[in-house]
Amino acid sequence: MARRLTLDFLKTEAASGLILGGAAVLAIVVANSPWSDAYFGALAHDVPLQLGEWRETHSVLEWIKEGLMAIFFFVVGLEIKYEVLRGELSNPRKLALPVLAAVGGMVVPAAIYLAVNSGPDGHPEGWAVPVATDIAFALAALAIVGRGLPDSLRIFLLTLAIADDLGAVILIAVLFTEQIDLLMLAGAVAGLVFLTALRLLKKPPFFFYAVGFLVVWAFTLESGISTSVAGVAAAMTIPIEPRRPGEEGVLKNFVDTLHPYVAYFILPLFAFAAAGFSFASLSLAALDDPIPLGIMLGLFLGKPIGVFGACVLAVALRLAKRPTHATWLELFGVSMLCGVGFTMSLFIGGLAFPETNAFLQGEVRVGVILGTLLSILGGMLVLRYCAARRQRRRDEDEAPAFA
Repeated sequence: MARRLTLDFLKTEAASGLILGGAAVLAIVVANSPWSDAYFGALAHDVPLQLGEWRETHSVLEWIKEGLMAIFFFVVGLEIKYEVLRGELSNPRKLALPVLAAVGGMVVPAAIYLAVNSGPDGHPEGWAVPVATDIAFALAALAIVGRGLPDSLRIFLLTLAIADDLGAVILIAVLFTEQIDLLMLAGAVAGLVFLTALRLLKKPPFFFYAVGFLVVWAFTLESGISTSVAGVAAAMTIPIEPRRPGEEGVLKNFVDTLHPYVAYFILPLFAFAAAGFSFASLSLAALDDPIPLGIMLGLFLGKPIGVFGACVLAVALRLAKRPTHATWLELFGVSMLCGVGFTMSLFIGGLAFPETNAFLQGEVRVGVILGTLLSILGGMLVLRYCAARRQRRRDEDEAPAFA
């Protein structure tokens, strides 16, 4: 069951990565077309949401980030919980390498960004932007060039990205919570208690879970904490066991139901809303600015250095083993794909810098997109070479010997 869930996850993420890329390209095209004013105007348009006495007004972009993306983080939380209890993260020996690699892949990019932004014109507050890995994009790139490569590389990348997502959520909670409304936080905690108590019922309707999630989300939105935390926290309350013998587990049922909507609708919509930037507000000289340069170098150089360096160190110290049947060069290629930040980096960038500052937001998007593109191209070239080399060896082994 664990292997089937993982393979289903890989298939969905790989396909959605291609759609994500299309959505990002479309956003950039529209943002630099005659429809650019309509595009940016629609994203900035305020939309009120009212339920009884409760009323909130945010822009379309903010609703996507604080509303729909909370569902994305809910699914991420479900996947983290499943992997910890039943999947790859449940085995300490398999867990060590990707988790240590994830730590290295967060520390080194942050250090590079801070080094670039240490001057008087720097913006050190954006150091968390290049620490994340976009699992959909990275797996899509691996799927394109990875035929013939060991399956252990895919599992390594998946596990690393899940650990990376958990680290990103923790950073979001710690760094981007300025002031907490304790009363609203108490309401969110009450919602979590309600969700946890549902396991006491024999077969609670899924509608109860939906109501509980909305309660947690609404109170978290009012509390001042990012709703991404609400999504992950709510996921931790979902039981993994089936409601009746012979049925699918509750957690897996939620993953199967929500994952296609997240992969094929929510993430592409967020990419379309968050990736668009106007070339008019930037110039080639802007690529030397600390923000885009720090993000680009953090993703393209920091990620592979941190991930691969941690792997080499962990194996040398006998803390972990290299992925089964994988070579060091193949592992380096996967480490380069970890520099694909995109969705998570854009999300963190939107929190790190004021949304009202179009110039800084544009610089974040340029840095994220360039760093992602370079990481994709570099990783795919290395892995394509590795796959071709494996194929040549197989052909040589299968060729008939002549006296």
